[in-house]
Amino acid sequence: MYRSMEEIRKAMEKTGMPFWQVVREEDCKETGLSAESSFDRMTEMLKAMKASDAEYDAELKSASGLVGTDGAALRRAKENGTLMSGPFIGTVMEKAMRIAESNACMKRIVAAPTAGSCGVLPAVILSLQEKFIIPDEEMVKALYVAAGVGGVIAERASLSGAAGGCQAEIGAASSMAAAAMVFLRGGDAKQMDSAAAIAMKGLLGLVCDPVAGLVEVPCVKRNVIGAVNAVTSADMALSGIESRIPADEVFDAMRSVGRCMHEELRETGKGGLAVTPTGLKIKEELK
Repeated sequence: MYRSMEEIRKAMEKTGMPFWQVVREEDCKETGLSAESSFDRMTEMLKAMKASDAEYDAELKSASGLVGTDGAALRRAKENGTLMSGPFIGTVMEKAMRIAESNACMKRIVAAPTAGSCGVLPAVILSLQEKFIIPDEEMVKALYVAAGVGGVIAERASLSGAAGGCQAEIGAASSMAAAAMVFLRGGDAKQMDSAAAIAMKGLLGLVCDPVAGLVEVPCVKRNVIGAVNAVTSADMALSGIESRIPADEVFDAMRSVGRCMHEELRETGKGGLAVTPTGLKIKEELK
């Protein structure tokens, strides 16, 4: 996998291939798959993302009872016209919540890049597909763009909450989704870079502090925050606003910040929200 966004751009210049195809070619080298087989595999990922949204159970709660049914609440608010953020952002919020809740309820999801951040990327790209009637083929290409960004983050920093805090999960997912959205709206590689950078900068330093050690509170709602952050970041980039710090350097900063985080703030359930009075009470009740 490429170690930098800059390497991807140089490969684009050298080969004349678009961003998504450069990433696919690298995937084929690593996996030994043909271009067609790689595309077919990514198509299955898209189908699974769609299924995780479509098969959401509005009445199902997680085993702990901490999460579930909030996706349905967002849908009702959207249908009633009471969401101040508008219909498109409302759809993004709803899908992010639905898919993240499905994860907590042990339904099928796609780790993108992790299970705890599974709602961010599909919420953004599936909402775009519904709004602009985008062909599945273009959606699959967008997944390669997201994978390319995620691969760079994995190489330069981490995708693990235990290693880098939630910035490595929701932050990475948001960067991936922002770049994918820019691609789907016709943006170029420079705009994808800015979108990914802006998205990560907005969530830099986000800690991983799961209440009772479960990937539920605050994880599920953070998927909504990450998805909306991706949309606003992509919109800024598409408007011609550039990140003053390139994405590669932002990802390096994320790695540095993660290393500075105390272990209590890295998925141990020993800091942050997990040790608030209510968080500790929930933990005791679940015992």
